[in-house]
Amino acid sequence: MKVCLKTITILTAWLVAGIACAQSKTDYPSKPIHLIVGFSPGGSSDTVGRALAEGLTVRLGQPVIVENKAGANGNIAAEYVARSAPDGYVLYFPSIGHAVNASLYKNLPYDPVKDFTAIGGVFSAPNILIVPANSPYKSVGELIAAGKANPGKLTFASSGSGTSVHLSAVLFEKMAKIDMIHVPYKGTGSAMPDVISGQVDMSFPNLPSGLPHVKSGSLRALGVTTAKRSAAAPTIPTIAESGLPGYDMATWYGLVAPANLPIEIRNRINKELQGILADPKFKDKLIAQGADPMPGTPEQFATFIKSEIEKWRKLIAQSQITID
Repeated sequence: MKVCLKTITILTAWLVAGIACAQSKTDYPSKPIHLIVGFSPGGSSDTVGRALAEGLTVRLGQPVIVENKAGANGNIAAEYVARSAPDGYVLYFPSIGHAVNASLYKNLPYDPVKDFTAIGGVFSAPNILIVPANSPYKSVGELIAAGKANPGKLTFASSGSGTSVHLSAVLFEKMAKIDMIHVPYKGTGSAMPDVISGQVDMSFPNLPSGLPHVKSGSLRALGVTTAKRSAAAPTIPTIAESGLPGYDMATWYGLVAPANLPIEIRNRINKELQGILADPKFKDKLIAQGADPMPGTPEQFATFIKSEIEKWRKLIAQSQITID
């Protein structure tokens, strides 16, 4: 009888534990969720991150609180999330830097793939190739021809080594087989006056940063960096269709969680994310930022991250890019 009672006790404990585990997944969420953003408040990533948090709050029925942990191109935020519990209450809003940092930093304190659970893409956005309004170059083809005729003479401004602005230019010169001079600035804002005045020949700023100057007539747009035209600027052709076939570079953001997130919670968050991305109001906010929704499954986003890591690893190695 003692043996039977002991067996019953053990089985009861297992049953209770199993019920508790099931409840912890099916009752998700039961408390506030924290969405970690790797950049300072006020930027486009923070703006979209907060709009995403608002949508998740409504759909998940719990407050989603944005926390800005800026620094090191997202590394500080990524490390924080990687060390958090995989229970769905800490989420991360990573950018293209999540893939680029794998090659830029020799000793990352986390693995950008193994230490995270991919949930889904949120948006992708182009950069824009711009030249001064009085530039002699009126097309991508003319710019490439000038670069080949005058090796090492063309200059481009960036917001710093390793940024999407810098990488857009590096990819351009590699595919066009030209050599250009990199002129790094502390930010896009400080670079724009020198591009407008013609002190540098070109730049590849994020669309929201460059488009207002194009509309005002102080800069000329030669193309957007993505494979498809942007809904925010449909009259501007892509670089690929304007003289450099195959060129494709997008700034992107997505949603991930710590590794080993239960699949039920992962799928629940992805389901709500897809609903947000299909919402006209949210789509309008993205378009206002020069971005396009990036819907898809967790598996698709995981594959995308891996492909981005490999894509930029090769380019960074070939170009010997270093952090300022």
